Amino acid sequence: MDPFSAEGELLTLHNTFHQGQYQAVLDFDTSSLSQSNVIPAQVLKLRAQIATGDAQGVISSVQQERGPDFAAVKAFAHYFSGDNAGATKQIEQLIETSSENVTVQILGGIILQANGRTEEALSLLSKHQGNLEAIALITQIHLQQNRTDLALKEVSAARKWAQDSLLVNIAESWVGMRVGGDSYQSAFYVFEEMAQTPSSTSTKSLISQAISEIHLGRLPEAEAALNQALQNEPHDIEAMANAVVLATIMGKTAEQQQFLEQLKREKSNHALLVDLDERNSLFDQAAGKYSAKVSS
Repeated sequence: MDPFSAEGELLTLHNTFHQGQYQAVLDFDTSSLSQSNVIPAQVLKLRAQIATGDAQGVISSVQQERGPDFAAVKAFAHYFSGDNAGATKQIEQLIETSSENVTVQILGGIILQANGRTEEALSLLSKHQGNLEAIALITQIHLQQNRTDLALKEVSAARKWAQDSLLVNIAESWVGMRVGGDSYQSAFYVFEEMAQTPSSTSTKSLISQAISEIHLGRLPEAEAALNQALQNEPHDIEAMANAVVLATIMGKTAEQQQFLEQLKREKSNHALLVDLDERNSLFDQAAGKYSAKVSS
């Protein structure tokens, strides 16, 4: 039986992780788990530790561990500690020897995609055997490729056999926000329920709610959700990035600059900043082709 299925004993831990409740994952009691589920639970706890900013602590704690699961987590921790080259080398070696391991597939797929190696990431993730996180990642990659058709196909297939899955709901909502129309409202309902329910609320779900509010044109509501997210975690990178976008849309120049400078301090290579730099460079190149005419 799949430990993450509706009947599996890791379902609650799995959902808690993907709701972004990382401290709750770290506090989760795993003492009564069956032996076969101990390592999957440890992997989720280590990933939660990385998500809370303690990648170095994870690297230290898995030094003496053996097996591809812990090796993949170690590579993942190195990536989040800033050692992209080392992490990529480690994950490449693991793919050569353990590409059928689900932890290698998931964490390896994330690292490969982060390095722009999309086809390799998809190839690795496609080896999964009914793993919902792999499906969610494949969906996310297709959306980054602007292949909404493939993303929709992925979640539609998963919906047939994982009807009540939280991850499928989330992935379907990502696709819905790309499709638009009535799908914006459907996505909002999913994220709002997660963000406003005490048992599932988190900074991550508040950001998702805010993004869906932006798509619906409800800017004050989006601002309230982002303010709550930043109040919970003032240094959350994604909350800052979305605050930059929202302040720009709302014409709040001072706030936009404030969040932009904060984002630069926290993560200078964030995708939003890289994109802005590229666009500014392209604008300067285009402007350089023209010179002002001076009349005599």
